[in-house]
Amino acid sequence: MPVISVVIPAYNAERTILETIESVQKQTFSDFEIIVIDDGSTDRTCELAEGIADERIKVFSYPNGGMCVARNRGISHATGEFIALLDSDDLWTPDKLELQLAALQKHPAAGVAYSWTSDFLDGQEEISCAYDPVLFEGNVLPELLIRNFLNSGSNPLIHRKALESVGEFDPACTLCADWDFYLRLALHWPFVVVPKYQIRYRLSPYSSSAKVQAIEKDGLFTIEKVYSLVPPELQSLKGQTLGDFYQYCAQQYLRYGKNVSEVNQAAPRIWKAIHLHPLNLFSKHTQGLIRWFIKRWVLVQLGTNT
Repeated sequence: MPVISVVIPAYNAERTILETIESVQKQTFSDFEIIVIDDGSTDRTCELAEGIADERIKVFSYPNGGMCVARNRGISHATGEFIALLDSDDLWTPDKLELQLAALQKHPAAGVAYSWTSDFLDGQEEISCAYDPVLFEGNVLPELLIRNFLNSGSNPLIHRKALESVGEFDPACTLCADWDFYLRLALHWPFVVVPKYQIRYRLSPYSSSAKVQAIEKDGLFTIEKVYSLVPPELQSLKGQTLGDFYQYCAQQYLRYGKNVSEVNQAAPRIWKAIHLHPLNLFSKHTQGLIRWFIKRWVLVQLGTNT
């Protein structure tokens, strides 16, 4: 049996699936299997994946069930001691699996290893945004409640025993299922960090990050769900969690808004973030969002979509 199972859910991913799989094949740690779940694709995703000459790759086709169902199906086929998840349009640096596995082996009580994430625009190689580096380890639940600092569903390497202890991805959370899953892991398992940028998250107008209204609905559902589980001493963080989440929603409206109406959606969310956690008013992030909102509002008023 392989040490690591890499699960790649894929739906209509013919443009990116080969590059994504190649980033796994180039790993410096090679004792892995690649499980591709074709989630009812109507393009050449399955054909392309099956055409790769690598005995470590297994392709399974199912009717479309959505990301959570596809991940759960992939995990059910996994035989490795450790599970890594990789979205069909994201990429890893070659040392990702090697360093995350070493971190978990060095800290056998830990259930999850994570690294840092950077964004790149679809069709370009340059990094457009590197998320702030964090060094949270051990009991990371308080920090993870405030925001999903893993930033990507393609980030963690998870010990099988940790994954099995918290159950599957929850389809009810849909677009925030990663955060929900990580929070459930953090309730029971220590995390370890590999302090390197190893995950490259592809930004696209068609990515889930662009579905801001749906993300907001799912995020609020996820927050309520998780705070029904967390211990009493952490309940006071809820205002900060909601404040940070509304800032994220404002940021997405500013990033993807194409007209005045869409850009204007950012303003009430910035206000909610300040109302729920007044210290946000003095943060550089909030002040930056306010400046960004003014700039985007002026540009769309002038008919310049930038």
